[in-house]
Amino acid sequence: MNIHEYQAKQLLAQYGVAVPLEIPARSLDEARSAAGKIFASGSAKVVVKSQIHAGGRGKGLFTSGFQGGVKVASSVEEAVSLAGKMLGNVLVTKQTGADGRRVQTLLIAEGAKIKKEFYLAVLLDRAVGRPLVMASTEGGMDIEEVARKTPGKIFKEWIDPAVGIQPFQARKIAAALGLKGDLFNAAARFVTGVFKTWWECDASLVEINPLCVVEAPDGRETVVALDAKISLDDNALYRHKDIQEMRDLNEEAPLEIEASKFNLNYIKLDGSIACLVNGAGLAMATMDIIQHFGGSPANFLDVGGGASKEQVTAAFKIILQDPHVKGILVNIFGGIMDCNVIATGIVAAVKETHLNIPLVVRLEGNNVVAGKKTLAESGLKLITGDSMADAAQKVVRAVAGNP
Repeated sequence: MNIHEYQAKQLLAQYGVAVPLEIPARSLDEARSAAGKIFASGSAKVVVKSQIHAGGRGKGLFTSGFQGGVKVASSVEEAVSLAGKMLGNVLVTKQTGADGRRVQTLLIAEGAKIKKEFYLAVLLDRAVGRPLVMASTEGGMDIEEVARKTPGKIFKEWIDPAVGIQPFQARKIAAALGLKGDLFNAAARFVTGVFKTWWECDASLVEINPLCVVEAPDGRETVVALDAKISLDDNALYRHKDIQEMRDLNEEAPLEIEASKFNLNYIKLDGSIACLVNGAGLAMATMDIIQHFGGSPANFLDVGGGASKEQVTAAFKIILQDPHVKGILVNIFGGIMDCNVIATGIVAAVKETHLNIPLVVRLEGNNVVAGKKTLAESGLKLITGDSMADAAQKVVRAVAGNP
């Protein structure tokens, strides 16, 4: 689950991470009040930031023609004017796709006098099974670009999960960033707080980009999280009711929301061949092989290892709500999954939805004989595949009008 920048900073602040003075706003009146409070605190400028689950907001373009989802204002009235051009309008960035996202919340923040920018993130290194802290002196840039162009500027520190981050490791990261004196100590505390946020919130990613050295009105320098992104592990959300409440359904595709109600893992894509598969790895392979034979997958849909008849029916209904779907490939390899349960669900779903597009089914594994018998005796017009490759070729040909 993703959350907004302002929500991420609220979590970070709980674990001692320094963040700027910021106030979320969902209306022009709230934006006016927030800007007034921040100017009254002594800030010479405020920043008006669109809150959507996507990067590249500053360089984004609103469909209204207004350029930029992050703007600096020198007065309350200017902040309100900028807010009026963002709230309720659709912002398109390099990460949103052409449809963009509608801005329903703004973050009004104090304008920081930035001296230096860094990058900091905590994530799980699955190759070694340990948390990884990554830092770089190249803040404000996409870390992928830094890795490609100047990989030597990325510092990595692996953390033993049995003991957590140690003080010497936080100091190593602060030293790698070239910080000294009070900033060195502040950065070490900052790194520890970011790691604690990642650990305690069961996050999959905590990213601070940029982590900034800023100059306060009194001339003192300190480190703050000027921007923040947190992604949470869905499997651990039951432990965090407060974080669950941060979920913004407006930022999620309606079909994905519907799928989550049935514990289905669904992601809509741009193709024409829908996939219904058990297991994330098999689902990825199924999409690849469809592409390999000249088709284009319309979705990622993993029904899991123990789907019920009701879940299969729900999956078909969700698939058919996508108007771009011209054919369906069901690819099931039964381990825990009972192939006959899937077959029964397919029969029920086809009859209930009055399916009128090509359907190709490949079943293999646990109780496959009974599953194939259920399909054969159903009277349904469907195409069977003897292997994954055979099924993929058949659905591509069927969608092209050459079954």
